[in-house]
Amino acid sequence: MSQQKPYRVLLYYNYVHIDDPEQFAAEHLQFCKELGLKGRILVAEEGLNGTVSGTVEQTSAYMEAMHQDPRFADMVFKIDEAETHAFNKMFVRPRDEIVSFRLEDDVDPHEITGKYLSPNEFFEQMQQEDVVVIDARNDYEYDIGHFRGAIRPDVAAFRDFPQWVRENLSDYKDKKILTYCTGGIRCEKFSGFLLKEGFQDVGQLHGGIVSYGQDPEVKGQLFDGKCYVFDNRISVPVNQVEDVVVGKCYHCGKPEDRYVNCANPSCNLQHICCESCEEEHKRSCSKECEEHPLNRYVKEHPLHSEA
Repeated sequence: MSQQKPYRVLLYYNYVHIDDPEQFAAEHLQFCKELGLKGRILVAEEGLNGTVSGTVEQTSAYMEAMHQDPRFADMVFKIDEAETHAFNKMFVRPRDEIVSFRLEDDVDPHEITGKYLSPNEFFEQMQQEDVVVIDARNDYEYDIGHFRGAIRPDVAAFRDFPQWVRENLSDYKDKKILTYCTGGIRCEKFSGFLLKEGFQDVGQLHGGIVSYGQDPEVKGQLFDGKCYVFDNRISVPVNQVEDVVVGKCYHCGKPEDRYVNCANPSCNLQHICCESCEEEHKRSCSKECEEHPLNRYVKEHPLHSEA
């Protein structure tokens, strides 16, 4: 039996009314810092959306404290083991929404949302005929990993989904629709939006890709590639049965599933890059970025040839 890793990463959300997001954010930031957590938490009147990392003891104390608050008593925490912190700092920020959909007529998941599907139900249903599987994440998240046969969204931000749906999915309103995202939070609103748009049969993967990959029965099957995450890990494995690489190196086009940030600090373009191309191109997305005087790769590798 493998030994437990010293750190954990918690992924969680809860749509619940919070009276004063700014005050909550300030007090919650102090609480998280006192515990020694690092991460990113968004607070809005509609609820809480967070990812934090810490030791086993720190994360256990955090979950216990949150569950003692009646507003978060039933909040589900998705737990990943880790060797170290997944973040560098701790942020808790008040926002208008905990996921930026920016609709004039917003979707309240308490009033309308798609049917919750367990990992096993999602696994079974996505193999049925005439089912449409829609990735409710951004295009760059899809590119590194996705469910087999899922429609790739042509969006770079969640707020772009309404227009994309209206322009591309109008012919699917009578079909069975399955949606999924990283941890489930975006699907709560996205599936509800589809229902409001006239889609008849909409289901969502409850708990998202993260829960699907941890399910002991399904074991992440039919998810190809890796799951993009918004922390220092950048991506995590999902499929425990087979390892299928779907990403392609930005430079050479070879199969690859590792993302890097462009070493030019004024660019930071995140792109898929193999190790050999990272060295050859100095972890840069263009010749201009390679030659930038503040290129971080060059600073990290002072003996790297400038030729």
